[in-house]
Amino acid sequence: MADAQQFTTAVQQGYTFKGEWFRLGTAMLDQQVLKGTDVLLPLKTMNRHGLIAGATGTGKTKTLQVIAEGLSDASVPVVLMDIKGDLSGIAAAGASNAKIEERLQLMGGEFKPTAFPVELMTLSDDKKGVRLRATVSEFGPILLSKILALNDTQQGIVAMIFKFCDDNKMPLLDLKDFIKVIQYISDEGKATIEKDYGKISTSSTGTILRKVVELQQQGADAFFGEPSFEVDDLMRIGDDGRGMISILRVMELQDRPKLFSTFMLSLLAELYATLPEEGDMDKPKLVLFIDEAHLVFQEANEALLQQIETVIKLIRSKGVGIFFCTQNPQDVPASVLSQLGLKVQHALRAFTAADRKVIKQAAENYPETEYYDVDELLTQLGIGEAFVTLLNEKGIPTPLVHTMLMPPRSRMDVLSDAEVDELTGKSKLVRKYAETIDHESAHEIITAKLEEAAAKTKAAEEAEEQAKEEAKEEKKRPAKKEESFFDNPTVKQVGRTAATIITRSLLGALGLGGRTTKRKKTGWF
Repeated sequence: MADAQQFTTAVQQGYTFKGEWFRLGTAMLDQQVLKGTDVLLPLKTMNRHGLIAGATGTGKTKTLQVIAEGLSDASVPVVLMDIKGDLSGIAAAGASNAKIEERLQLMGGEFKPTAFPVELMTLSDDKKGVRLRATVSEFGPILLSKILALNDTQQGIVAMIFKFCDDNKMPLLDLKDFIKVIQYISDEGKATIEKDYGKISTSSTGTILRKVVELQQQGADAFFGEPSFEVDDLMRIGDDGRGMISILRVMELQDRPKLFSTFMLSLLAELYATLPEEGDMDKPKLVLFIDEAHLVFQEANEALLQQIETVIKLIRSKGVGIFFCTQNPQDVPASVLSQLGLKVQHALRAFTAADRKVIKQAAENYPETEYYDVDELLTQLGIGEAFVTLLNEKGIPTPLVHTMLMPPRSRMDVLSDAEVDELTGKSKLVRKYAETIDHESAHEIITAKLEEAAAKTKAAEEAEEQAKEEAKEEKKRPAKKEESFFDNPTVKQVGRTAATIITRSLLGALGLGGRTTKRKKTGWF
């Protein structure tokens, strides 16, 4: 048997902190709980990120719940990704039972049922809660290209699309805007675009379009749009001074991992871009817990993994901590795993040679200890027990401790439909983000331009057709007889008048001559 007194001293020295802390559990040695060896979590290092790992049914979710409760009590806002749908019970007070009483008797302490301030959130319209959305413009060309897994040429086209839309004041709000621009630069606007921005390959635009359609098939249309969610609404403090626990209900995203990755990366990027540099703080400004974290990484391409790694490294200085909850530490890339300060390792199961190899690798991730055979004990941990190590206030890893964990004070079950309705009915954020806004954007602007151009083309075609019809009608008319000078009515009238005058003159002359002759005949003779 290991030296219990020496072990107790090591734990007490390793888990004593100057700043604020809360209790996670009590140390165990040789399967016995040692009172007076409390395992504490210092708030000062909670922005150094963490990992909660273990096989199914070992108590990972309840550990997550206990940590979230401690942070809320310390006025630290929390965001929980609820993949399995079993975290909403934090909003209701728990109930004691025989197992809880037995556990607390061993560890010391009392059970105080407590409900915590909770805001339910969702990415889809079919779930109750605050609707989370983001615009395509907020993603930017680089992040959007990485999510779509585009090559360098295709990334250049996406960057050109964003530049074209910025230059022409055409907002990219949702995916239909982005699709409309792709279609426009591939067809009607290709000549104009190539003149100002360079040549565009239709095969590349076709590939980009197919990638966007793939994202749409995972429900991305519900995520992209307005009103865009403000990250400040994640960092609220309740009326009683406790940190608000925002629970994102994403149970349907198990079948849509790309959308889950898209949301997570956009949230991290927005937090990093929005929050100011804080340096070392006494406690974090916000802590995110990503349950079933393998869903973030299993569909991620190399570029996306690099982006996640970069954000994880840099966001700590913004006062944000990120905790991954998964079944196996190997689910998290080594580059990310190395950035995690707090590690809570629940039991692992060894049914195959591959499982034993994974357990050995997992044991190597923890500080060496003379008190435990980590490889062997990892398969023997009971429910609600885990190996724990973290960074102290000086950034030094604490001793690895087999820990019996505290039970959650909130409900270890889901809320009923009536309780969900009551909770969302009181929420101001639900009303704030309930209505979808569809401002004039790239889709409407380009559609209007195309309709205007089509109307002008149609008018020109109709005018041309009308001219052709008139020409045809003109040809069908009979030719008019050509009039001579003497056929003119005026000329004819003048002619008739002149003839009358001449006739009258001749007749007058003849009449005068006849009377003279007669007069001579009767008068002279």
